[in-house]
Amino acid sequence: MAFHDTHFHLDLFKNPEETVKKIESAGVYTIAVTNSPSVFFYTKKITEGCKYVKAAIGLHPELAYERKHEVDQLIELLGETRYIGEVGLDNSNKLPVNYETQKVIFKRILQACSDKKNKILTIHSRNAAKDVIDMIGSRFWGKIILHWYSGSIKELERALDYGFYFSINYSMTKSSNGRKIINALPQNRILIETDGPFIEYKKAPATPLMSEIIANEICKIKLESNIKITPEDIQTNFKDLLS
Repeated sequence: MAFHDTHFHLDLFKNPEETVKKIESAGVYTIAVTNSPSVFFYTKKITEGCKYVKAAIGLHPELAYERKHEVDQLIELLGETRYIGEVGLDNSNKLPVNYETQKVIFKRILQACSDKKNKILTIHSRNAAKDVIDMIGSRFWGKIILHWYSGSIKELERALDYGFYFSINYSMTKSSNGRKIINALPQNRILIETDGPFIEYKKAPATPLMSEIIANEICKIKLESNIKITPEDIQTNFKDLLS
């Protein structure tokens, strides 16, 4: 069966074009996120005509302050793709002016995406889960994926009430907090991500080709809590996301 990867940094690999060929050959549905609109053009070019690899346009929160001028370009390019990411907030040791600028930019992106009504967003929320969930709210017109979520279970439950999905990577399956989050998620809100090349597997950058391995790890963790979930169930969630 085909698998998926909702958060993959294709442009940060040594040979992105060769990587695209491998993903297409394996038939893994992949959202290739970008960290700024200027990178989107290259990713879109090398994925043009692909069945499985789709380019997303993003403005990473850790770059948002220094590249705040690029938010206008991102909004202008929203018609080029259904997929938005990586966007969001990061409050890890940030100066207040930096974090407040992130909020202004994220609010603009959310409003523009909601106006389009059909966007799928993969969102960064490190040390900022409450603010991210508050800003998106329960009436967003589109689909939300919280990427590598590390916030509280209380906020996780609120996000579930709002209809959000959560993408799980290999590192999450091996950490105590990650396993706690996996166990707190209902089976119909779980998606797969690799976040390669930031995550490695067997000393090599993670790619969508290992998405089945992540799915199997998730299923093992759930089974330890007497919850039976299959890789097919997780793939069905991705189909629901696209519908």
